[in-house]
Order: sequence, then structure tokens, then C-alpha cells
Amino acid sequence: MKRKMQANRPAFRRFLTKLEKNPPKKLDNLAVEMDKAVWGETDCLACANCCKTMTPTFTTTDIKRISAHLDMTEEAFKKKWLKKDRAGDWINTKQPCQFLNLKDNKCSIYEVRPKDCSGFPHHTRRHMVDYMHVFKQNIEYCPATFRLVERMMERVNGDDSASTHK
Repeated sequence: MKRKMQANRPAFRRFLTKLEKNPPKKLDNLAVEMDKAVWGETDCLACANCCKTMTPTFTTTDIKRISAHLDMTEEAFKKKWLKKDRAGDWINTKQPCQFLNLKDNKCSIYEVRPKDCSGFPHHTRRHMVDYMHVFKQNIEYCPATFRLVERMMERVNGDDSASTHK
């Protein structure tokens, strides 16, 4: 799947840029429809690529919630697990994520995981056009996003009404 994702990345990115510049009517509804379809064929626990290769951004609320869950101070949690990136956001110091159990791909803090993780891969955020950069990144890492974009391409490129815009 990884090779397929990398091989199709340029075409998918061009397609997403085209959508961004010229979105078809009801693009957000299409994303919701495609999202439902792809989750029927995607098993996150078989993949966990997001946890193995990416890091969430930890909000102040995330840090408070997770550190309390782990019975740590916020400062101790940050010192042990996090660092600031160039933008000043708190991210993991290492990959794969320290909370990922590599034997079964389950998250040890799933109930209190960062908001970034709970919303991943962010398919159904309103105004998809505003999150196109996220889709462009995630097609390489997330099989569900890859399949969603693949289905959208089939639908939009095969839909004569796609030239009617919002």
C-alpha cells in the first residue's frame, strides 16, 4: 500500500489542488459520503501508520488531561515526552508515538488521547477546502485518506456537474 500511496501522491496532490482552486458543489457532503465508505474497508489497528510516522500537536488542554491521567505534573509530562517544534507547538519527541503499543497497534491513552489524534485524519471537517493541505499530507500516510481521495477523483472526474461550483 505504501508504494501505491507514494506512486499516486503527485496525481492526488494535483487533484486536491484543483479541488482547492475550483471546488465542486457540495464538496463537504462528498467528503462525508466518501468518509463513510472508506471506513468500511480500513482497519486502523492493522496500520497505525499515523502513530508510527506522525506526531500530533498537543494543546494545553491535551497536556492537562493526559498528564492527569498519567498522574504526572504537566511539566513532568512535557519534559519526559514532548518538545516544541519550529512553530512553538508541543509535539512528541520521538516516533513511533510513545503511547503506541507496537504489538497490537493500540494506544495506551486512547480514552484521553490528544484532540489531534481523535480527529485524525480530519476527513469530515467542514469547509474541506480549508483543510486541503491536511489531505495532501495524509494521502501518503493514511490508507483511509488515500482511498477517500481515490474515490473522490473517480466521482468528480466522472461527474459532468463537477464544473458547477459553490
